[in-house]
Amino acid sequence: MQGAGSSAARLLLLSCCVCAAAGYPFRPPLDLDVTPRITVLSSGLQGCRRFQSSAVNYSTMLLEADSERLYVGARGAVFALNASDISAGSALTIEWEASSEQKLECMLKGKDNKTDCFNHIRFLQRFNSTHLYVCGTYAFRPLCAYINEERFVISSQPEDGKDKCPYGPTMGYTGLIIDQQMYTAAQYSFRGFPDIRRNSPFPTLKTEDAPTRWLNEADFVGSALVKESLGSSGGSGTDDKIYFFFTEKSQEQTTTYSHSRVARVARVCKGDRGGQFTLQKRWTSFLKARLTCSLPEYDFHFNVLRSMFVMPGQAPQETLFYGIFGLEWKNVKASAVCRFSLSEVQEAFQGPYMENQDSGSKWKEYTGKIPDPRPGTCITDALRARGINVSTALPDDVLDFVRRHPLMSQQVQPSDRRPLLFRRTTDYTHMAVQMVQGLDGQTYHVLYMGTDEGWLHKAVEVEGQLHIIEELQVFEEPQPVNNLQISAKQMSVYVGSPSGVVQLPLSYCGRYTSCYDCIFARDPNCAWSGVQCVDIMSQAERSTLIQDVQHGSKGCENTQDDVALRSRSVRVGDDVLLQCELSSNLATPLWTLDDSELQGYGLNSGFRTGTDGLLIIEARQDQSGLYTCYAVENSIKVPIVTYNVTIRLDLPPPPPVEPIEDSYSLFGTMPAPTEHYSTERPLPPSPASLLPHSELLSPRNMEAMYLSLITILGALCVVLTVVLVYVGFCLRLGNRGKYSLRAAAAAYPVHKRHNRNRKQSRNSAHMELKTISSHCNGNGICNGVSKHHNGDIQEGGFLQIVPGEGHTSANKGPPPPAPPLPPTPQHPSPECEFPNGLSATLPNVLRRMNGNSYVLLRQSDSENTSPLCYSFAEELNKILEKRKHTQLLPRPDESSV
Repeated sequence: MQGAGSSAARLLLLSCCVCAAAGYPFRPPLDLDVTPRITVLSSGLQGCRRFQSSAVNYSTMLLEADSERLYVGARGAVFALNASDISAGSALTIEWEASSEQKLECMLKGKDNKTDCFNHIRFLQRFNSTHLYVCGTYAFRPLCAYINEERFVISSQPEDGKDKCPYGPTMGYTGLIIDQQMYTAAQYSFRGFPDIRRNSPFPTLKTEDAPTRWLNEADFVGSALVKESLGSSGGSGTDDKIYFFFTEKSQEQTTTYSHSRVARVARVCKGDRGGQFTLQKRWTSFLKARLTCSLPEYDFHFNVLRSMFVMPGQAPQETLFYGIFGLEWKNVKASAVCRFSLSEVQEAFQGPYMENQDSGSKWKEYTGKIPDPRPGTCITDALRARGINVSTALPDDVLDFVRRHPLMSQQVQPSDRRPLLFRRTTDYTHMAVQMVQGLDGQTYHVLYMGTDEGWLHKAVEVEGQLHIIEELQVFEEPQPVNNLQISAKQMSVYVGSPSGVVQLPLSYCGRYTSCYDCIFARDPNCAWSGVQCVDIMSQAERSTLIQDVQHGSKGCENTQDDVALRSRSVRVGDDVLLQCELSSNLATPLWTLDDSELQGYGLNSGFRTGTDGLLIIEARQDQSGLYTCYAVENSIKVPIVTYNVTIRLDLPPPPPVEPIEDSYSLFGTMPAPTEHYSTERPLPPSPASLLPHSELLSPRNMEAMYLSLITILGALCVVLTVVLVYVGFCLRLGNRGKYSLRAAAAAYPVHKRHNRNRKQSRNSAHMELKTISSHCNGNGICNGVSKHHNGDIQEGGFLQIVPGEGHTSANKGPPPPAPPLPPTPQHPSPECEFPNGLSATLPNVLRRMNGNSYVLLRQSDSENTSPLCYSFAEELNKILEKRKHTQLLPRPDESSV
C-alpha cells in the first residue's frame, strides 16, 4: 500500500509539473518575450533572389566567399551557385540519385519510397584545394565521393559511407573535415548506437559503449573546431579541440523533477591517438557536460537543443556559442536563445566528475581521488616535459577513469544566467550570427534565426538582451528553414528549405522612410543621412550619419518629417473613420484634437479607436477641428497624419457611386503593414454608413430596444404555439380532404383565423407542418413571401401547412373550398398592433457598438407581421429616405465612412 501511495504521489507531482511547464509559455517574462518590430510579407521583400529546381530538400550548404560559390546539397543533386546572385542561370549541377535496384531494396526494408528511398546529401565540405567531399544516404546505404571543383563532376568511384554518413534523411548528424581528417557524429546504422568518430586517415577513433556507454540516444545538431593552441604558452594547452553539440537522454540524478532529455556539449582533442592497451581505438579525451538554458526565477528549462552557432573571437578565449533551445513537449511551441562563453565550458570540464557505481541508470557526483595527470585533458607542454608526448603513453589508471567517468557534474551556465530571448508560439530551427561595428564604435552581434514556418527573424544583441529588428516571410508556403549561411562579402544571408534556396540582403535600410523610423529600428547596418536611411557600409563619409542602437531614441530631435494633411467635410450625425496606419508593431496610436489628447473611448464618448484609426460616431458640430494621429514608440511621439475635420448641417447628399469590390477590416485584428501604401484610394463604405440613423437606435435607447425585440419574439412564439394547438385540433376532427393553409400564421391574429375556419366532418386527413425561413437583406426586402392585394399569398412565412396524403371516400363529393382570406386593406392603419399590443413599426436592422465592432441584428420575414399594418420593409424604407449622408470635398483624398 505504501508503494502504491508513493507511486500515486509521484504521478500526481509529475502531472502537475507537466501541466505547469506546458502552460508556462503563455506567461513569459515581459522583457524576454520580444515582438518583432517590423513584419514584412513575402510580397514586400526587396532584393530577394531565389533558386529552385526539380530537386527538393535543400538542407546542406557550403559557402566559400573567396571563390564566390555557394554549394548546395539536395535530394539527388549537388549544385554550385553564384554567391552574388543565386538566381542567375550559371548554376552547375551534379545529379546523383540512388539506383533503381537500391531503391527497390530500400522499399523491401519497409522504408518510405516517397521520402527515405532517395539519395539525400547530408555532408558537403572542402577536402583540399581542388576537391570537395560529399556523402549521401543513397536509399539507406550511405555512399561518399570526391567532387572535382574545377569541372564540378564526381571524380572518383563512390565509396562506402556507412561510418561517415547516417542512413536516414532526418537523423541528427554533424561533420567536419580538419586537415583532411573527417570527424562526424551520428547514428550510423539502423540498429546501432550514436557515435562520435574520426574516420580517416589512420588511426580511426570512436566513443566507448561498454561497460559505460558514453552517448545515450544522442541527437546531434552541430560541431566546431576551436583553435585553443593559438597564442597558448607553457602548460595552458597546445592542442586544438573539437566540440560537439547534441541532445540526449538524461543520466543525472537530482532531487527535483528531471527532464528525460537534456542538452550537451562534448569535447575531444584533435591530437588524440587513443590508448595503448586500455581504450584502444577509443577517445582518451572525451568529456561531456550539460548545457542549461532556463528561467531560474520560474524554474523552467529549455532542454532540447535545436541549433548551435559558434562565433570565433579575436582570441580563442573569446569564442562564443549561440544556441537555440526548445521544449521537450511537442504540443507546445516555444524557443529560447542562450549564449555561452568558451571559458564557462572549459570551467565545467575542469570541475568534478559524475559516476555510476552500481551500473544503474542514474549518475551522481564523484567524490573520490582523481588520478594524475587529470583524465580527459589534451597533451600539453607540461605533459611533454614529463615524457608523455602522445595519448598512448597515458597511464592505464587515467584511461580507465576516463572510460568510467565521461560526464561532468558542473553544468554550463549561459551568459547573465538567463536566455537572451524567449519566444512563445515560435519554433526556431537554425541560426547564423554576424558581427557589425556600429557608428558608436561598439561591435554588435546580429542574429538571423529561421523558423519552422519559413520566416526569418533578424535581431541585435544589446546588453544581454535581443531586440528583433524585423521578421521576414521568406516562403509563402509554411516550411522549415533547414540551413542558414551569411556572407559578409556579398552582404547576403542564404536560407535553405525543402523547396529551394533564397538569398536576401543582410539589411534593407530603404524600408525605413523617416528619421525616427530608421532610429527606432536599431539596425547596426543602417543610419539616417538627413535625407534617407542608408547602409553604413556604402557610405565613405559617416560623420553626419545618425544612429542609436543602444536606445533607439536619440538623434532625430532636430529633424522634421513631413506629415500628411487631409481635409474632411461631413454632415452632422454621420460616422467618420480617420485612418492611421502604424508600420511598427511596437508603436501605439495616440490621437489629439486641436493639440489636446483625446481621453477615454467609452460608449457615450462619441469616439472609438482601433487598429485602423479613429471612428467619430454620429458626428456633432463641436467635434470639428484638427485631429492628429501619433505613433508612440520608445516614449517618443511621432506625428503620422493630420485631418482637418469640418462637421456641417448644410451639406447635400453625395451622388451615387459604384460599389468597390474590396474588403476592409474595420477595427479588425490584422498584422501590421509592412510598407506604407497610399490611402488616396477611396475606401468602401463601412457597415455603419449603411445603417439607418435614428434616435431609436442611439446608445441611450439600446436597452429599451432589446427589451422590445425580446418581447416581440416572445409574442411570435405564443402565436406559433396557438397555431400548433389549432392544427392538432383540426387533425383530431378526422378530415378526409386535402387543405393547405398558406397564410402567414405567425403574424395573422389567431382569434380571427379561428372564427373563419369551418369545422370539417371528414376523417383521416393528413397534414404536414413545415417552418419556412425567409431571408431579408439590409434594405428590408424579404425573399420567400410575396403578397398581392387580391388576397393571394405565395410561398413563404414562418409556418406553412402543405397538403398531405388524404383518404377520400368514392361516394362523397369534392371537399369544400378553403375559407376565404380577409381582403388586404387599401389604407393600413399607421400603428400595427400585435396580439400583445406591442407596436410593430421597428426596423428590421439594428446597430450596436460593442467595443471596436459593429453588430447587425436582423428580424426574419418582416412581411409576415400582419396584413393590417405596414410591413417592416416599408417602415425601414421610410427611415432610409431620411438618412443623413456624408458630403465629400470636390477632390477628396479619402472616402468618408
